[in-house]
Amino acid sequence: MNISYKWLKEYVDFELTPQEVCDALTSEGLEVDALEEVQSIKGGLKGLYVGKVLTCEVHPDSDHLHVTTVDLGRETPSQIVCGAPNVAAGQKVIVADIGCVLYDGDKEFVIKKSKLRGVESYGMICAEDEIGVGNSHEGIIVLPEDAPVGQPAAEYYNLESDWLIEVDITANRADALSHWGVARDLYAWLLQNGYKTSLHRPSDEAFAADNTDMPIDVTIENTEACRRYACVSVSGCDVKESPEWLQNKLRVIGLRPINNIVDITNYVMMAYGQPLHCFDADMVKGHHIIVKTMPEGTPFVTLDGEEHKLSERDLAICNTDEPMCIAGVFGGKGSGTYDTTCNVVLESAYFHPTWIRKSARRHGLSTDASFRFERGIDPNGVIYALKQAALLCKELAGGKISMEIKDVYPEPICDFKVELEYDYVNRLTGKNIPADTVKSIVQSLEMKIDAESEAGLSLSVPPYRVDVQRPCDVVEDILRVYGYNNVEIPTQLKSSLVVKGDEDKKHKLEEIVSEQLVGCGFNEILNNSLTKSAYYEGLDSYAAENCVRIMNPLSSDLNVMRQSLLFGGLESIAHNANRKNPDLRFFEFGNVYHFSKEKHNADAPMSAYKEECHLGLWVTGKRVKGSWAHPDEDSSFYELKAYVENILRRIGLNSGTVLMHNSDNNIFSKGIAIENRGGKLLVEMGVISKNLLKASGIDGSVYYADLNWTALAKAVRKNKVGYKEISKYPPVSRDLALLIDKSVDFAQIEQIAYQTEKKLLKCVELFDVYEGKNLPEGKKSYAVNFILQDEGKTLNDKQIDTVMNKLINNIKGKLGAELR
Repeated sequence: MNISYKWLKEYVDFELTPQEVCDALTSEGLEVDALEEVQSIKGGLKGLYVGKVLTCEVHPDSDHLHVTTVDLGRETPSQIVCGAPNVAAGQKVIVADIGCVLYDGDKEFVIKKSKLRGVESYGMICAEDEIGVGNSHEGIIVLPEDAPVGQPAAEYYNLESDWLIEVDITANRADALSHWGVARDLYAWLLQNGYKTSLHRPSDEAFAADNTDMPIDVTIENTEACRRYACVSVSGCDVKESPEWLQNKLRVIGLRPINNIVDITNYVMMAYGQPLHCFDADMVKGHHIIVKTMPEGTPFVTLDGEEHKLSERDLAICNTDEPMCIAGVFGGKGSGTYDTTCNVVLESAYFHPTWIRKSARRHGLSTDASFRFERGIDPNGVIYALKQAALLCKELAGGKISMEIKDVYPEPICDFKVELEYDYVNRLTGKNIPADTVKSIVQSLEMKIDAESEAGLSLSVPPYRVDVQRPCDVVEDILRVYGYNNVEIPTQLKSSLVVKGDEDKKHKLEEIVSEQLVGCGFNEILNNSLTKSAYYEGLDSYAAENCVRIMNPLSSDLNVMRQSLLFGGLESIAHNANRKNPDLRFFEFGNVYHFSKEKHNADAPMSAYKEECHLGLWVTGKRVKGSWAHPDEDSSFYELKAYVENILRRIGLNSGTVLMHNSDNNIFSKGIAIENRGGKLLVEMGVISKNLLKASGIDGSVYYADLNWTALAKAVRKNKVGYKEISKYPPVSRDLALLIDKSVDFAQIEQIAYQTEKKLLKCVELFDVYEGKNLPEGKKSYAVNFILQDEGKTLNDKQIDTVMNKLINNIKGKLGAELR
């Protein structure tokens, strides 16, 4: 929200500097992002002076140029070549001196010494549009005879600088989206801090109907979406350029002047926070405005010429035949104000914020009006703003008010009732604020005290404060005006000791694993939880129908909640690879979301939704590059697998409690899944399929691991750190060469081994795989190492042979293996 320092002073009296105003606003919650000195005319007319043309002769080598000498109040006149047809000796003119910067929109050019057809020129005699004081380019500016020679143009035009205060308004502070709204807050701060001040705005007592020649009837059919609608007609308006003072006000805050009628509506909105709309009265067919919804698919062309299809949930402002405006969002083509307009109808209304917000998102339209309506405006400011606009139309356009205000307000919006206890204020703020101070602050914020007792206050909060409806909201308002800095930091800290829960342990594990991964060369990334549904088209494990969809998405690229961390990481990889950074190791902790249609239950709607925390790992590019001690080496799946196994080991997950098998997830061309004994999927990792890489614009291989962090944290939550002496009894190593079917995985052998011997078997490792000559068709050979150890005694041959025979028999029986 852009606020003019001078405009603000019209509503509240103060002597603060612009910087002090910024500090005051920031201290009470209206954070100022920037403070900038501005001029209503770009450049501030610097380098421009009043001059007198002493001589004017025709250029010797041109039919249209003149060679002049101009007195600028200096010792010697300046010679200036001028091409304007109306230049003549004796005129008082505006001259751009050498070094002056002139502007043409966003372009700028510097006046320099030059030669025009062989004659030197030391400046430029200016037209209105060249310096920004008007739009005429028919000739140079000719000033009155009494204009002082040598006077700076800024002084001659009484040009004064202003200060632009850029306030970052949070979504809950809709009441501060105007100069009057900011003035109210500043007034409360000034009172609390002992400044002499007053709050005031222009009176509307001068409003009166000049005649009743153009009455407009109003009907509200949808009273849910439109709570209040008022209008007034003004006839005989002369639509033209606004006066300079109005144009300057709008320019300072970044608005482009259009014409006097449109500028009035913009001025009132920025002044008082009430959006207005102006209709050409001749377009209000039947002299009847109907506020209603239209049938689904009704075509509607907006002022910018774009055609939209109205929804049955779009509120429209209609005449007796057709819609004229999407209420609170955008006007319709043909119904606005044009140069030919003579009679106008001014609209001032209160629309339901939710209706306006959904219509604006539905049609992709965002305007200053919709921005305010969808956050909530002051329903009691509707008539005041309408009267001010009508009075300005009389003053600036010569119109006559041609009807009494038509105000349809079916169900008045009441103040919010809040019971506030002084003890509650003190507990919440951590400060004993005197009761008189509390009363002074709430009254300065326009809250009415309905009743008062020793314990507290009964308050009526005005409806424009949509963010203040509970006692805690009132306390927040009190504290921001009282001053957060006035609440001292205590010298003692009082706390309650609590037992650490599962969530604390989960976060501790996250920190441990994050440090481990960073130490391995990973970088942490953080992606948006919102993503596009197109990513999940054609996937089995992450079917598109299982996406949690956004009801009012900002765009098709942000229309669902992510089911997997994968695609955010691929976007990050593509972004880096496109900038010549292809060797990457990323990790991300983040939530993923899943919808199950089968679990949907009308009585328990949340039962169909699931949210889990996952850890994603991405490895791509070179593992080693440019090292003198090691040749370049590509990253591989086995590198990723090592990282995953180290994570599982670090969090205390025993390898004997999990099962490993091939993954059938079609995001991988090849992949492995790790489950616990109960069948819960803990980890999936593998090589990302080429189709997904191509769709993401990635050329090289990407290795990805998805760890279900919620499930892992649950699996190790009861783990306790213990220690024991290293066994003094030696382990025993035995190898088996197994001839098995090609369809058999090592994970099956590992699983059978651990199921066969749970006490003495410590480790099972695959150290060789052979496929080729001298093996039967469809067979392969695995060389597997088994480590046996008894921590209480030395194993003898009989015990070892017994265990190995059991292992061989079970592997043979269950997998059809043979010893080679």
